[in-house]
Amino acid sequence: MKQVVIEFRKVSKRFGDIAAVIDNNLAVEQGEFLSILGPSGCGKTTSLRMMAGFEQPTSGEVFIRGEKVTGVPAYRRPVNMVFQHYALFPHLSIADNVSYGLRQRSPRPSAGEITKSVDEALDMVRLGGFGKRRTYELSGGQQQRVALARALINRPAVLLLDEPLAALDRKLRREMQVELQNLQRTVGITFLLVTHDQEEALSMSDRVCVMREGRVVQTGSPRDLYDTPINRYVAEFVGKSNFFSAASGNVTSVRPELIDIAARRKDLPQGLAIRTDGRVLNRIFLGEQTEYRIASDELGEFTVVAPRKAEHLSGTFNIGDSISAGWRPEHARLLPDN
Repeated sequence: MKQVVIEFRKVSKRFGDIAAVIDNNLAVEQGEFLSILGPSGCGKTTSLRMMAGFEQPTSGEVFIRGEKVTGVPAYRRPVNMVFQHYALFPHLSIADNVSYGLRQRSPRPSAGEITKSVDEALDMVRLGGFGKRRTYELSGGQQQRVALARALINRPAVLLLDEPLAALDRKLRREMQVELQNLQRTVGITFLLVTHDQEEALSMSDRVCVMREGRVVQTGSPRDLYDTPINRYVAEFVGKSNFFSAASGNVTSVRPELIDIAARRKDLPQGLAIRTDGRVLNRIFLGEQTEYRIASDELGEFTVVAPRKAEHLSGTFNIGDSISAGWRPEHARLLPDN
């Protein structure tokens, strides 16, 4: 059984009349990559700051490696944090930025030990030989790696990441997602990422904690959250889904990629639970797949995602075309409507 490295026990945080975090329990295991996912204002960054020690809970307890750290300041906790805007010192060299934390220690390591640790940290993030440069000489992705090296040089029990990729363009963000995954596996340190980007959370994490209005709604593996969401909110926030009204305040949820479409009903696969006719309202070409918005008299509007390979077999559809659609019974989920 893995050790729990950070734990919330009924943690709440209020700022005056505003409840930012409400009675949350969360256990983060040693060596895992966990993401806290949710929209702005859901309490995810406040949760991270309470782990780091920059904020203290209004009620409840925070534990790190089994020891209660509620009330313990940030500088005495075995965690480091990488901020969204990196917080690098422009007047210092890259080596001095990375070694900043080591030079604040008491007793202070020797100059030789600091140089060795800096070189190892820069090599770890693929910036070997960059020590003498200044921050303004680096790209956004390189600056992000410097911030990571500065945080990792102290070998924290947990590395806290506050939307560190938000300022990067899409291509570089995708590259850095892979780098962060590889780095986490290499160093073996627990990574805890806060993000509002579902793709980022699903692609990088061992587990994802979904928050809403200060509360933890569901925690699980990316596949669990995608395939078995607990309610409509999670299904909407983790991936795309179609919702159809059902009885007793529930909804039926079907993922767009699980819906089959064809020019005629007889061309649909066998074994479909629901079949309907409609017309194409919108067609969005996305390269590896095409997204169709369909209008049906029976079901209303819904979205279908067709992979490029499937379109080679069935053909493509244009706006205004008549189509038939359907899905298998196991691909529909009945969920509480939040």
